[in-house]
Amino acid sequence: MKNPLELYPVSERAPERAVSASGLPLEQLTLEEVVAGRIGARDITISSQVLRLQAQIARAAGRETLARNIERAAELVTVPQEIILETYEMMRPGRVTDPVVLTARAEMMRRKYGATNIAALIDEAVAVYTRRGLFRRRY
Repeated sequence: MKNPLELYPVSERAPERAVSASGLPLEQLTLEEVVAGRIGARDITISSQVLRLQAQIARAAGRETLARNIERAAELVTVPQEIILETYEMMRPGRVTDPVVLTARAEMMRRKYGATNIAALIDEAVAVYTRRGLFRRRY
C-alpha cells in the first residue's frame, strides 16, 4: 500500500475505496438516485473499511488519538443505533449503579459485534467509575 497520507482525501485520491456500508461507490450517491428512491440508509452510511483507512491516514499523520477514535467508529458501523444510544446513556456517570451491567454490555459488544475496542473502552470506564465512586444514582 502507498503511504496512507498519499490517499488523503480518499474521495479524490482513491475514490474506488470510498464506498458506503452497502458497498455503493461514492460516485453513485447522487441526488437523482435519492429522489428516485434507490438510495437507502446503508447506502449513505460510511463503511468500516473506509473508516479503517481514515484511521491509517490519521496514524500516518501522527494523530494516534484520532486514529483510535476512528477505529472505534469503524466497529460501530454494524451495531444497531438503538444499542449505541442505550450504551451511551448507560455510560453517563450515575445512570448505572451496578458495574456488572456495564461489564455485561462490554462483553456483548465483544461477543455479538466484535467491537473489541469499544468493549475495552467500556471496561476502562468501569474501572474509572469504580475508583471514583460513580456507580451510585445521581439523577
